[in-house]
Amino acid sequence: MTAMALNRRYSLAPLVGLLSLVIFFVLIELLIRIGVVNRFIVPPPSEIIASFSRVILEEDILHRFVLTATECLTAGVMLTIFGVAGGVLMHRFRLLQQACETWVAAMASAPTVLMYPLFLVIFGRSAWTIIMMGFVAALPPVILKTLEGLSSTRRVLINVGRSFNLTPSQQFWKILFPAAMPTIFVGIRLGLIFALINIVGVEFLINFGGLGALINELAERYDLAGTYASICFVILVSVLFFMSLEKAERWLRPFE
Repeated sequence: MTAMALNRRYSLAPLVGLLSLVIFFVLIELLIRIGVVNRFIVPPPSEIIASFSRVILEEDILHRFVLTATECLTAGVMLTIFGVAGGVLMHRFRLLQQACETWVAAMASAPTVLMYPLFLVIFGRSAWTIIMMGFVAALPPVILKTLEGLSSTRRVLINVGRSFNLTPSQQFWKILFPAAMPTIFVGIRLGLIFALINIVGVEFLINFGGLGALINELAERYDLAGTYASICFVILVSVLFFMSLEKAERWLRPFE
Protein backbone atom coordinates (compact mmCIF):
# COMPACT_ATOMS: atom_id res chain seq x y z
CA MET A 1 0.00 0.00 0.00
CA THR A 2 1.41 3.37 -1.06
CA ALA A 3 2.02 6.25 1.32
CA MET A 4 -0.69 8.30 -0.43
CA ALA A 5 -3.25 5.53 0.14
CA LEU A 6 -2.25 5.28 3.80
CA ASN A 7 -2.59 9.04 4.26
CA ARG A 8 -6.01 8.96 2.61
CA ARG A 9 -7.14 6.17 4.92
CA TYR A 10 -5.93 8.01 8.04
CA SER A 11 -7.60 11.24 6.88
CA LEU A 12 -10.91 9.40 6.43
CA ALA A 13 -10.79 7.81 9.90
CA PRO A 14 -12.05 10.90 11.81
CA LEU A 15 -14.85 11.37 9.26
CA VAL A 16 -15.93 7.74 9.62
CA GLY A 17 -15.89 8.07 13.41
CA LEU A 18 -18.01 11.24 13.29
CA LEU A 19 -20.44 9.68 10.83
CA SER A 20 -20.81 6.60 13.06
CA LEU A 21 -21.61 8.85 16.03
CA VAL A 22 -24.24 10.76 14.04
CA ILE A 23 -25.86 7.49 12.88
CA PHE A 24 -25.94 6.25 16.48
CA PHE A 25 -27.69 9.43 17.70
CA VAL A 26 -30.18 9.33 14.82
CA LEU A 27 -30.98 5.69 15.64
CA ILE A 28 -31.52 6.51 19.32
CA GLU A 29 -33.75 9.44 18.33
CA LEU A 30 -35.89 7.16 16.15
CA LEU A 31 -36.18 4.48 18.84
CA ILE A 32 -37.37 7.11 21.33
CA ARG A 33 -39.81 8.66 18.84
CA ILE A 34 -41.49 5.32 18.07
CA GLY A 35 -41.67 4.40 21.77
CA VAL A 36 -39.13 1.56 21.91
CA VAL A 37 -37.02 3.54 24.41
CA ASN A 38 -38.79 5.39 27.23
CA ARG A 39 -38.20 9.15 26.85
CA PHE A 40 -38.61 9.56 30.63
CA ILE A 41 -35.43 7.50 31.07
CA VAL A 42 -33.43 8.58 28.02
CA PRO A 43 -34.36 11.96 26.50
CA PRO A 44 -34.11 12.38 22.71
CA PRO A 45 -30.64 13.45 21.52
CA SER A 46 -32.23 16.53 19.93
CA GLU A 47 -33.37 17.71 23.39
CA ILE A 48 -29.93 16.96 24.85
CA ILE A 49 -28.21 19.01 22.15
CA ALA A 50 -30.70 21.85 22.64
CA SER A 51 -30.02 21.91 26.40
CA PHE A 52 -26.26 22.42 26.00
CA SER A 53 -26.55 26.19 25.73
CA ARG A 54 -28.88 26.33 28.74
CA VAL A 55 -26.52 24.26 30.87
CA ILE A 56 -23.52 26.35 29.84
CA LEU A 57 -25.24 29.69 30.47
CA GLU A 58 -27.32 28.89 33.56
CA GLU A 59 -25.21 26.39 35.49
CA ASP A 60 -21.87 28.23 35.55
CA ILE A 61 -20.23 25.28 33.83
CA LEU A 62 -16.97 27.14 33.16
CA HIS A 63 -16.40 27.70 36.88
CA ARG A 64 -17.25 24.05 37.60
CA PHE A 65 -14.86 22.93 34.87
CA VAL A 66 -12.06 25.04 36.40
CA LEU A 67 -12.72 23.45 39.80
CA THR A 68 -12.52 19.91 38.43
CA ALA A 69 -9.48 20.75 36.27
CA THR A 70 -7.67 22.26 39.29
CA GLU A 71 -8.39 19.16 41.36
CA CYS A 72 -7.13 16.90 38.54
CA LEU A 73 -4.01 19.01 38.03
CA THR A 74 -3.18 18.98 41.75
CA ALA A 75 -3.70 15.22 41.98
CA GLY A 76 -1.68 14.75 38.77
CA VAL A 77 1.32 16.68 40.06
CA MET A 78 1.24 14.73 43.33
CA LEU A 79 0.93 11.31 41.71
CA THR A 80 3.71 12.12 39.23
CA ILE A 81 6.11 13.10 42.02
CA PHE A 82 5.23 10.37 44.52
CA GLY A 83 4.46 7.68 41.94
CA VAL A 84 7.73 8.01 40.05
CA ALA A 85 9.67 8.33 43.33
CA GLY A 86 7.94 5.20 44.68
CA GLY A 87 8.81 3.21 41.57
CA VAL A 88 12.43 4.36 41.74
CA LEU A 89 12.71 3.39 45.42
CA MET A 90 11.21 -0.05 44.78
CA HIS A 91 13.70 -0.58 41.93
CA ARG A 92 16.60 0.64 44.07
CA PHE A 93 15.79 -1.51 47.10
CA ARG A 94 15.03 -5.09 46.12
CA LEU A 95 13.62 -5.98 49.55
CA LEU A 96 11.16 -3.10 49.34
CA GLN A 97 10.03 -4.28 45.91
CA GLN A 98 9.51 -7.85 47.12
CA ALA A 99 7.58 -6.61 50.14
CA CYS A 100 5.36 -4.00 48.50
CA GLU A 101 4.89 -4.75 44.79
CA THR A 102 2.02 -7.18 45.37
CA TRP A 103 0.30 -4.74 47.72
CA VAL A 104 0.60 -1.90 45.21
CA ALA A 105 -0.85 -4.11 42.47
CA ALA A 106 -3.70 -5.16 44.77
CA MET A 107 -4.36 -1.52 45.61
CA ALA A 108 -4.95 -0.84 41.90
CA SER A 109 -8.05 -3.06 41.96
CA ALA A 110 -9.31 -1.95 45.39
CA PRO A 111 -12.56 0.08 45.61
CA THR A 112 -10.86 3.19 46.99
CA VAL A 113 -14.14 5.11 46.92
CA LEU A 114 -15.04 3.26 50.12
CA MET A 115 -12.23 5.18 51.85
CA TYR A 116 -14.25 8.40 51.59
CA PRO A 117 -15.27 8.41 55.31
CA LEU A 118 -11.59 8.21 56.30
CA PHE A 119 -10.59 11.10 54.04
CA LEU A 120 -13.64 13.04 55.20
CA VAL A 121 -12.43 12.79 58.80
CA ILE A 122 -8.87 13.78 57.84
CA PHE A 123 -9.52 16.61 55.35
CA GLY A 124 -13.14 17.54 55.99
CA ARG A 125 -15.75 18.07 53.27
CA SER A 126 -13.42 19.99 51.02
CA ALA A 127 -11.67 19.81 47.66
CA TRP A 128 -8.70 18.12 49.33
CA THR A 129 -10.82 15.07 50.09
CA ILE A 130 -11.63 14.73 46.38
CA ILE A 131 -8.02 15.39 45.36
CA MET A 132 -6.63 12.79 47.76
CA MET A 133 -9.12 10.16 46.64
CA GLY A 134 -8.14 10.76 43.02
CA PHE A 135 -4.47 10.67 44.01
CA VAL A 136 -4.73 7.37 45.89
CA ALA A 137 -6.73 5.70 43.11
CA ALA A 138 -4.24 6.82 40.43
CA LEU A 139 -0.99 6.14 42.29
CA PRO A 140 -0.54 2.34 41.66
CA PRO A 141 -0.21 2.46 37.83
CA VAL A 142 2.44 5.19 38.04
CA ILE A 143 4.49 3.23 40.59
CA LEU A 144 4.17 -0.07 38.71
CA LYS A 145 4.96 1.35 35.26
CA THR A 146 7.96 3.24 36.64
CA LEU A 147 9.24 0.02 38.20
CA GLU A 148 8.58 -1.86 34.97
CA GLY A 149 10.42 0.70 32.87
CA LEU A 150 13.49 0.73 35.09
CA SER A 151 13.57 -3.06 35.42
CA SER A 152 13.24 -3.66 31.67
CA THR A 153 16.21 -1.50 30.68
CA ARG A 154 18.30 -3.47 28.20
CA ARG A 155 21.31 -5.09 29.76
CA VAL A 156 23.56 -3.92 26.93
CA LEU A 157 22.90 -0.27 27.87
CA ILE A 158 23.82 -0.95 31.49
CA ASN A 159 27.01 -2.73 30.39
CA VAL A 160 27.95 0.24 28.19
CA GLY A 161 27.58 2.52 31.22
CA ARG A 162 29.80 0.24 33.28
CA SER A 163 32.41 0.20 30.53
CA PHE A 164 32.60 4.00 30.84
CA ASN A 165 32.97 3.67 34.63
CA LEU A 166 29.81 5.63 35.38
CA THR A 167 28.87 6.12 39.01
CA PRO A 168 25.51 4.67 40.18
CA SER A 169 24.03 8.17 40.05
CA GLN A 170 25.30 8.74 36.51
CA GLN A 171 24.09 5.28 35.51
CA PHE A 172 20.60 6.16 36.69
CA TRP A 173 20.30 9.64 35.14
CA LYS A 174 22.12 8.90 31.87
CA ILE A 175 20.90 5.35 31.13
CA LEU A 176 18.18 3.88 33.36
CA PHE A 177 15.84 6.87 33.64
CA PRO A 178 15.96 7.94 29.95
CA ALA A 179 15.43 4.32 28.84
CA ALA A 180 12.44 3.99 31.19
CA MET A 181 10.82 7.30 30.19
CA PRO A 182 8.41 5.86 27.55
CA THR A 183 7.02 3.36 30.05
CA ILE A 184 6.89 5.99 32.81
CA PHE A 185 4.87 8.25 30.51
CA VAL A 186 2.38 5.44 29.96
CA GLY A 187 1.99 5.06 33.72
CA ILE A 188 1.52 8.81 34.23
CA ARG A 189 -1.09 8.93 31.47
CA LEU A 190 -3.00 6.00 32.99
CA GLY A 191 -2.75 7.61 36.42
CA LEU A 192 -4.10 10.94 35.20
CA ILE A 193 -7.03 9.22 33.50
CA PHE A 194 -7.82 7.25 36.67
CA ALA A 195 -7.55 10.47 38.69
CA LEU A 196 -10.03 12.26 36.41
CA ILE A 197 -12.51 9.36 36.56
CA ASN A 198 -12.36 9.13 40.34
CA ILE A 199 -12.49 12.88 40.93
CA VAL A 200 -15.61 13.33 38.80
CA GLY A 201 -17.15 10.20 40.37
CA VAL A 202 -16.53 11.38 43.92
CA GLU A 203 -17.87 14.85 43.09
CA PHE A 204 -21.05 13.17 41.88
CA LEU A 205 -21.37 10.92 44.93
CA ILE A 206 -20.89 13.63 47.57
CA ASN A 207 -22.43 16.47 45.51
CA PHE A 208 -19.43 18.72 46.07
CA GLY A 209 -17.03 20.29 43.60
CA GLY A 210 -17.31 20.80 39.87
CA LEU A 211 -18.65 18.77 36.97
CA GLY A 212 -19.62 15.70 38.99
CA ALA A 213 -21.67 17.81 41.40
CA LEU A 214 -23.40 19.46 38.42
CA ILE A 215 -24.60 16.07 37.15
CA ASN A 216 -25.88 15.23 40.63
CA GLU A 217 -27.76 18.52 40.96
CA LEU A 218 -29.42 18.23 37.54
CA ALA A 219 -30.40 14.63 38.24
CA GLU A 220 -31.99 15.60 41.56
CA ARG A 221 -34.03 18.26 39.72
CA TYR A 222 -35.07 15.54 37.24
CA ASP A 223 -33.71 17.67 34.41
CA LEU A 224 -32.98 14.68 32.18
CA ALA A 225 -31.89 16.61 29.11
CA GLY A 226 -29.56 18.79 31.20
CA THR A 227 -28.21 15.75 33.05
CA TYR A 228 -27.32 13.94 29.83
CA ALA A 229 -25.90 17.15 28.36
CA SER A 230 -23.59 17.55 31.36
CA ILE A 231 -22.58 13.88 31.09
CA CYS A 232 -21.75 14.42 27.40
CA PHE A 233 -19.71 17.49 28.40
CA VAL A 234 -17.72 15.42 30.90
CA ILE A 235 -17.11 12.75 28.23
CA LEU A 236 -15.95 15.45 25.81
CA VAL A 237 -13.60 16.85 28.45
CA SER A 238 -12.22 13.35 29.08
CA VAL A 239 -11.60 12.78 25.36
CA LEU A 240 -9.85 16.14 24.98
CA PHE A 241 -7.85 15.44 28.15
CA PHE A 242 -6.69 12.09 26.74
CA MET A 243 -5.74 13.65 23.39
CA SER A 244 -3.83 16.43 25.16
CA LEU A 245 -1.87 13.86 27.16
CA GLU A 246 -0.94 12.01 23.97
CA LYS A 247 0.28 15.22 22.32
CA ALA A 248 2.23 16.21 25.44
CA GLU A 249 3.84 12.77 25.54
CA ARG A 250 4.94 13.08 21.89
CA TRP A 251 6.29 16.58 22.53
CA LEU A 252 8.30 15.38 25.54
CA ARG A 253 9.67 12.42 23.56
CA PRO A 254 10.80 13.98 20.29
CA PHE A 255 13.48 11.35 19.79
CA GLU A 256 10.93 8.57 19.18
